[in-house]
Amino acid sequence: MMPDRNLRICPVEMAGSLDLKIRRWVQNPKKILKHYIQEGMHVLELGCGPGFFTIDIAQMIGKKGKVIAVDLQEGMLQKVRDKIKGTKLEKRIILHKCDENKIGISKKVDFILLFYMVHEVRDKESLFTEIESILKPNGKILIVEPPFHVSKKAFEDTIKKASEAGFTFVGKPKIFLSKTAVLKKQSNYLSSYA
Repeated sequence: MMPDRNLRICPVEMAGSLDLKIRRWVQNPKKILKHYIQEGMHVLELGCGPGFFTIDIAQMIGKKGKVIAVDLQEGMLQKVRDKIKGTKLEKRIILHKCDENKIGISKKVDFILLFYMVHEVRDKESLFTEIESILKPNGKILIVEPPFHVSKKAFEDTIKKASEAGFTFVGKPKIFLSKTAVLKKQSNYLSSYA
């Protein structure tokens, strides 16, 4: 049986390809996130990798905010740790190693970034159920997926699973080489799929 290539996790050895300067030109973290992140917010970044978005998020949230940078691989978290060591950002970033089937944090957050990682998760229902329990009422999530790994149907299925977990679709920002959705947590969740 062939393994599902969409479920492969980007190996630590490939981290450099996620952190290229040219990527900053086509997928600038501050431009992508400026409508969602404000000073003082608590932000969860799932699949932080080598910290391409983490550093910019930490700058955007200011001294009173926190970024919880989560990754499945300790090697990716170490790359972020090396980048922030001895800087003012070190106090703003919490590094957390998740399990394959559980994020494992209880801190409530205002915003969650899922950039190019949902397609790597087997149990999307459990992912969105856990995210729903972490996100504050009316909090938002930004899902961004690569079109070369994720078909239109697969992306629509992901959004449907998020909706079933208590999220409402609120927008589709334009991000280069990406399928996108912004979802908002329903303040009083009642399934619209009764």
